[in-house]
Amino acid sequence: MRKLFTRLRGDAGMNTAEYAVGTLAAVAFAGLLLKVLTSDSVQTALTGVIDRALQ
Repeated sequence: MRKLFTRLRGDAGMNTAEYAVGTLAAVAFAGLLLKVLTSDSVQTALTGVIDRALQ
């Protein structure tokens, strides 16, 4: 009887929805990070740090 009740609840799709939301959040974060790292001020700062490290 317990096995039948578990089957009737039907929450198998919940895992897929959670993965979809997690993937969407990861992609949004990656896009934001890309936007920040390709900005002129951040590129200038990173170039300065690398130049100082190599001297």
